[in-house]
Amino acid sequence: MSIERAAILSTGDELTTGRTVDTNANFLADRLTAAGIEVATIIAVGDEPDRIAWAWGEGMRLADLVISTGGLGPTADDRTTEAVARLANRRLVWNEEVATRIRQIFAAMNRPMPENNLKQAWFPEGAEVLPNPLGTAPGFRLSIETGSGWRHLIALPGVPREMTRMVEDSVLPWLAQARGKTEVYASRVFQTFGASESALDELVAGALPETEGRVAFRAAFPQISVRVTVAAPPGEVEQRLARAAERLRQRIAPYVYAEGETTMEEVVGQLLRERHKTLAIAESCTGGLIGHRITNVPGSSAYLLGVVVAYANAVKQTALGVSAATLARFGAVSEEVAREMAAGVRRLTGADAGLATTGIAGPEGGTPDKPVGTLCLALDTAEGCFSRRYQLWGNREWIKLLASQLALDWVRRWALGHDPTASGWQARGQPRAS
Repeated sequence: MSIERAAILSTGDELTTGRTVDTNANFLADRLTAAGIEVATIIAVGDEPDRIAWAWGEGMRLADLVISTGGLGPTADDRTTEAVARLANRRLVWNEEVATRIRQIFAAMNRPMPENNLKQAWFPEGAEVLPNPLGTAPGFRLSIETGSGWRHLIALPGVPREMTRMVEDSVLPWLAQARGKTEVYASRVFQTFGASESALDELVAGALPETEGRVAFRAAFPQISVRVTVAAPPGEVEQRLARAAERLRQRIAPYVYAEGETTMEEVVGQLLRERHKTLAIAESCTGGLIGHRITNVPGSSAYLLGVVVAYANAVKQTALGVSAATLARFGAVSEEVAREMAAGVRRLTGADAGLATTGIAGPEGGTPDKPVGTLCLALDTAEGCFSRRYQLWGNREWIKLLASQLALDWVRRWALGHDPTASGWQARGQPRAS
């Protein structure tokens, strides 16, 4: 069966009005590309029936596989099933097995079932039901013959956690079998921080001939993912992937902090735990975001001793011991104050490392000497106190998130025994260490 090109449809007014970010399309494009299928188009369409029909028709014109997310729920604006049935000239048929499961789900929750939920038990004639182990709305797959050849239509629910599970359980295995390829695809992802997408592209240029693998980039602020994908017979694919990944890693090693989907805070936590190191944090401009990210990792109490959000200067003085003279001479946003904050929180908690941030997240408060986006970062350790000033950009949320990522990267580098200030991120002035 020839399936070489896909169209991705995302259905729902919440997408076209901007109320919801379409993460489903990103996930599907990533998985399909890794499977060797070209994504020809991604279309977001509202809940209007004529527009849904147009989107499906356009997808079928451009690709032999059309995958849709959304529009399978029980409400009046969920119209995907009806649209596909009309497009394929198929009547809707009742599936009692699906209806029974929906009733059982509500019974297990001890909740009355609104009758409209049974709308999800109707499917286009000839469609194969795709089970949804995490929700009430199953998907379906339907293959139809057109004047341009066979078209394979897949409809999935729009809830991301349900959709991703169904793709892994039902869609990808079917694709692999249906295509009958002697080759399988395997990928490895490097998470990077400190280099731009264009800089990474230059670094990997020529590292991997197209015949040996494919390299793709995905910017997901504040990190950039670099994926290498190879195709080979099942018994060879892992070895080929290992060789390709190693060649890629050699080019971008200074910026790689993890493989797979591991986050920066997870890497930091693992390193601190393995090395039996503890951390304390003093935050000003980041407002507790660093502590929030670290405590999102289960077991973080093993290495995080405390977080002090010292927003006001008075709190910097009373809680962290920052001197009034330092504040008066250099200002709250300065390396000098950051260093005293880091030393103060380390002294207060007895941690192996004290991390501190102070800066101007904006949109107001900047000056010509210290514009919005100024960040002063410090890390106080037994090896000395390191500090540096950075100039970040973006809105308030972006500046805070980028500052937290940069701060965590400092801790990661220190835990590895490296110079914390050696991050590839552009800084102002020379790093200070004492």
